[in-house]
Amino acid sequence: MSGIILFEYWRSSASYRVRIALHSLKLDYESVPVNILKNEQKEPDNLSRNPQGLVPTLAMDGRMMTQSLAIIEYLDEIYPDAGFLPPDPAGRQRVRALSYAIAMETHPVCNTGVVTHVMDITQGGDAARNAWMQKFIGEGLTAFERLLDNADTGKFCHGDKPGMADFCLVPQVYNARRWGADISGLKRVNAIVKRCEKLKAFAAAHPDKAKLSV
Repeated sequence: MSGIILFEYWRSSASYRVRIALHSLKLDYESVPVNILKNEQKEPDNLSRNPQGLVPTLAMDGRMMTQSLAIIEYLDEIYPDAGFLPPDPAGRQRVRALSYAIAMETHPVCNTGVVTHVMDITQGGDAARNAWMQKFIGEGLTAFERLLDNADTGKFCHGDKPGMADFCLVPQVYNARRWGADISGLKRVNAIVKRCEKLKAFAAAHPDKAKLSV
């Protein structure tokens, strides 16, 4: 295989983030599915690419790159006009903080591997799983709404152009809808996501589109 290859799972939040970034740059890439419901992320082929046994992995420029935010920042650095992070240090810090609030706080406790283990050791069923997801996704996005109460918030999370924080927010709201978390009162979050969903890059990266392509 040659060119840009994204090893991913269609409903993975981390994969979704990277898809948005790739589509924002109008980069052609090949999607190679790694089915985490079949535990394929822990099989030797994926471990050879991603020793953590996770998705996504991006094959590009002769490298195998892991960790969605590190991949997005790499793309931002090699494509000067990407604008995924703002040019000023204070702005970059804020966008990273917003991104980390989702990718490093909310997402990890709702990761499939974590939730499956919790259900196994507690003998929890579907109701317990749903309650877990609703609690942590709902609380995480409520905190994110408070972070958006800032003069630097514009039409999007930071200013008037979508960037890395928006790439994290949209997949998390997708998960909120999937698991039935009540985020109806989060006015800033919902307004930003609505704007993002109208953009071609976000629409092209949606899990429904990704599922059809694999």
